[in-house]
Amino acid sequence: MAADDPGRDAVELRVSVTVSGLSRLFGGDLGAVVEMAAQADALGLHRIAVPDPLAIGPRTDRYPYGRFPLPDDEPWPEPLLLLAAMASRTRRIRLATGVLIAPARPPLLLAKSAATLDVLCGGRLDLGVGVGWQREELEAAGVPWAERFARLDEGLRACRALWRDAPASFTGRTLHFEALRCEPRPVQPGGPPVWMGLAATERHVRRMAELAAGWMPMDSRPEALREGLARLRPALEAAGRTAAGFGVRANAPVVRGGDGWPDLEAALAGLPALAEAGATDASFALAAFCRSRADVAPFLERLARASAAAGQGFSGRGDPRTR
Repeated sequence: MAADDPGRDAVELRVSVTVSGLSRLFGGDLGAVVEMAAQADALGLHRIAVPDPLAIGPRTDRYPYGRFPLPDDEPWPEPLLLLAAMASRTRRIRLATGVLIAPARPPLLLAKSAATLDVLCGGRLDLGVGVGWQREELEAAGVPWAERFARLDEGLRACRALWRDAPASFTGRTLHFEALRCEPRPVQPGGPPVWMGLAATERHVRRMAELAAGWMPMDSRPEALREGLARLRPALEAAGRTAAGFGVRANAPVVRGGDGWPDLEAALAGLPALAEAGATDASFALAAFCRSRADVAPFLERLARASAAAGQGFSGRGDPRTR
């Protein structure tokens, strides 16, 4: 397979870049991060995503996905604020959170912030949400650990009402409001597409079938994607939906070369397998593939060449809008 040709099947994939490694790559210079987003936009990449630990607690040994990948003092900017700055320097690229710790934010505030950002960027926001993995983080935000998923569901339902209706009313277990106007309204009808970063358990697939436009699996091995989608499809059908248009943003495979550093060419060669397993998007983490700031521009340019070679930015299926 040629270096610039990830394969015919990879046409189904769109490329996302996840912002990470700010200290090592940018020295904490958030202005440089915004300029990096402008470059990704100019190159034609599909999406840039910003993750969201609100805080890092002392128990990174509890990180459920292996060794915690960055130092404890790594800066993690508030995603919606950083994306708002990126909105001012970009015109086409979609702006995403991945994942926003939604239960840690009051639903009214989250609805207002997301709608405002969607207006600022002209309807390019994808709201990737989850509950995080740190008990300390959520409890510091006033959210009992045992209630995190109930708060996620109720908060998203409330956001949907505020984005859809004017005035909006909502009654839930912990939240109630009547005849509220939350302006400005989002540009995207019904609000920004919600993507969920959850394991594809039976309970979570029902949650995604009700509330999500896409899935962001942490385990992005092709066999794990197939298993997850085998659970998701019947849940979507039970909710009166189909899998058509439902996004799956998988992490690009990390294959280490002889020097122990991830091999970008090997990652690109692995994209067809993700597409065949059902992924619609492939997300590349900056910190995984760039050793220094000097690597960032060539990395983005390489992704753009691969994307163009595969056919108009891996854009085979369009943006998910299914609710």
